[in-house]
Amino acid sequence: MWIGRNRKARVTYGFDEIALVPGRVTINPEEVDTSFRIPGKDGHCLELSIPIMASAMDGVVDVRFAIEMSKLGGLAVLNLDGIQTRYEDPEELLAEVLAADKEHVTALLQKMYQAPVRDDLIAARVAAIKAAGALAAVSSIPQRAQHVGAIAAEAGADLFVVQSTVSTVHHRSTKYESLDLAHFCKVMPIPVIVGNAVGYEVTLDLMACGVSGVLIGVGPGAACTSRGVLGLGVPQVTATVDCAAARDEFFKKTGRYVPIITDGGMSKGGDVCKALACGSDAVMVGSAFARAFEAPGKGNHWGMATPHANLPRGTRIHVGVTGSLEQILFGPAVVDDGSQNLIGAITTCMGNVGASTIQEFQETEIIIAPSIKTEGKLFQTVQSVGMGTR
Repeated sequence: MWIGRNRKARVTYGFDEIALVPGRVTINPEEVDTSFRIPGKDGHCLELSIPIMASAMDGVVDVRFAIEMSKLGGLAVLNLDGIQTRYEDPEELLAEVLAADKEHVTALLQKMYQAPVRDDLIAARVAAIKAAGALAAVSSIPQRAQHVGAIAAEAGADLFVVQSTVSTVHHRSTKYESLDLAHFCKVMPIPVIVGNAVGYEVTLDLMACGVSGVLIGVGPGAACTSRGVLGLGVPQVTATVDCAAARDEFFKKTGRYVPIITDGGMSKGGDVCKALACGSDAVMVGSAFARAFEAPGKGNHWGMATPHANLPRGTRIHVGVTGSLEQILFGPAVVDDGSQNLIGAITTCMGNVGASTIQEFQETEIIIAPSIKTEGKLFQTVQSVGMGTR
């Protein structure tokens, strides 16, 4: 569409602007397959029974949470640039963050993240997760990936995530040496997932480096303010569809299937279902899990970019504690807003559209439907219940 003289812009869509169309054939939700596979280095895959990962946020994932998430069939990513690897006992610091008023919390976070990351704590956290028989996934920014990646892999980590606000293969800098992603993926003995991206071409570039997955999304997280501070981002429906097209094209050309994982902007089951139907192989969620009893933030979380010294791009969000991690994933739901029993939502939706696997779910008919959440829901909106809650 024209937005002015000599300038066009694409129309893009987010989760609230689309809906999924029920299928001609329906399937018993108990008989659908929600498994997700991350390709490994030796031809073997990391197999998850559910297509959900927990975001590497300090208010969401610690050792205890990662162990519980793995036991339930998913995967939680521990932030190696966070407080779990900067402090022997982060509980006191977490209490300070939770008690701080909103005018001072960002400054407190910035101060808290100035302590150096300790190599011994990286190894200790990974070892603790592995000692419980759980899968250990960890993340770091590109500038630290080579150093901390080697430590994490040696300690037994199963997956390494290189994560930044915007990830590209072609990064220019005269101030520091950029991460050679292709070399990093080659020398790392464990699978490497990279994020975040929102474009077709950049996703193809990342996949060509040998990554085992690409995280999709710039700025949609509940605690992220990048879209307001930087003006960057593409709504998650369009971003997922574009990057899924890149995945399919890469598979067609190379025979190697690299999954995409929609990251951020999903707090309810319907959002997760839409992400998968738009082409995602799995989703990464943060705010929904911040509500779990097991989450270290006690119902609060904050973005990974928050501690940036000069340009904080996140804020502390209070979501409250509503139930156990098992409730949030599998129910029974005790709230009516769709934030619990996420797997039940996925399986029920798959059954209603006639999809027996995630791959079949990705072929679901999608319609543009901006009124899908408000049509006939006046009383829910007025009373702030069910679909009237935010």
